[in-house]
Amino acid sequence: MTRPIRAEISLSALRHNYALAKSKAPRTKVFAVVKANAYGHGFKRVAAALPDADGFATLELDSAVQLRDAKIESPILLLEGFFSEKELPTYVQQNFMPVVRDLEQVKQITGATLTRPLDIFLKFNTGMNRLGLKGPLSGYAINMAASHRNFGAVTLMTHFASADAAEGVAAQLSRFEDIVKAAKPVFGKKPFGQSVANSAALLRFPETHRDWARPGIMLYGSSPFADASAESLGLKPVMALRSEIIGVQALDVGDSVGYGGIFTAKKKMRVGIVACGYADGYPRHAAGSNEHGTPVIVSGKRTRTIGRVSMDMLVVDLTDMPHVHIGAPVTLWGEGLSADEVAAASGTVSYELFCAIAPRVPIREVD
Repeated sequence: MTRPIRAEISLSALRHNYALAKSKAPRTKVFAVVKANAYGHGFKRVAAALPDADGFATLELDSAVQLRDAKIESPILLLEGFFSEKELPTYVQQNFMPVVRDLEQVKQITGATLTRPLDIFLKFNTGMNRLGLKGPLSGYAINMAASHRNFGAVTLMTHFASADAAEGVAAQLSRFEDIVKAAKPVFGKKPFGQSVANSAALLRFPETHRDWARPGIMLYGSSPFADASAESLGLKPVMALRSEIIGVQALDVGDSVGYGGIFTAKKKMRVGIVACGYADGYPRHAAGSNEHGTPVIVSGKRTRTIGRVSMDMLVVDLTDMPHVHIGAPVTLWGEGLSADEVAAASGTVSYELFCAIAPRVPIREVD
C-alpha cells in the first residue's frame, strides 16, 4: 500500500475547456498556454492531449525543445522570448517564435546571422508596466520588424492588467489600437497579426480576440474572475487532488487541534486526519481557525478543515459524519469543489495551488 494522496488529470475536461475557448473566439487561433509545466498539469501531457491545438505558448526554452522532441509540430511561442542572442540559432532551427520585449532584443536580432527570417511577437507595454516597448522605442522597433531581413511574420501583442476586474481592457486596448494604427503605414503591404487576449479577455471582451488568443488558467478549469465561478462559465476542472482519512480522533471541549492550537473545540467533536499537507502542495495558510475553515469533501459530503495544515497532514471536521471512518475518500479540490474556492479560503489563487503540487504526489490521467 502506498500513501493514498494523488492528483488526477482529466484529459477530457482539458479538451472540453480548449474547445470552449475556440468556440468563444471562432475566428481566432488559440495558443494553449503550457508555461510552468502547464500550470502543474504536465506540459507534455497537455500537448499530447490537444493534438489539434493551433499552437502552444510556454516560457522555458527547454520545455519548448521537449515539445519538438515529442513530435509537436504546431507553432510554439516563447512568452518571455530569448535571454541571450546565443539562443537565436535554436529558435530558427526549431521554428520557435519569441516574444520580443525590448529594444536590445530587436538589435540582437538585426545583428544576428540567421539562416532564415525569424517570426516574432512584438510586445508593447500599454499599462501593465512589466515587459514591453513603450514610447519612441516602439516606432524604431516597428520599423525594424517591418523592414529588416531577419524578421519574418510579425504579430503585435500586449498583455492586459485588469481584464478580470471592473477596470476592464478599454484603456489598454485604446493604446494598443494607436500602436496598430501607427504600424499600418510602416508595414505597408506586409501583413502583421495581433494578439492581446488572455483567458479573462477571451471570455468577456470579444473585441480582443484578434488573430491569436493566449488563454491559460481557463484551460485548466479555473475561473479568471472573482465574480464568476468556473462552472458558470462552462469550464470543467482538469485537476483533482484526492486522498483518504488515515486517522480519527475524538475531541473534548477545550481540546485544540494541530500546531499553534488555532482551533479549539467548543463542543465534543470528531475529527479526521487526511494524508495531505503543505509538502504535497496544499496551502499551509488554508483557513482552519474557529471562525474560518477551508472547504473539503469527505465521502461525498462537504465539511471543512480545522487547525493549521501540517507538512504531511491536515485535519477535517467529521462531527456530523458518524459514518466516516479510516479509508474514507477525500477530495481536496476537483469536481464538486473548485480549486478557486479552496484558493480563496487560503488567501491565494488557483494558479498557485496547481503549480505547487509536489513531485512526491503521484499523478494519474483519467479520461
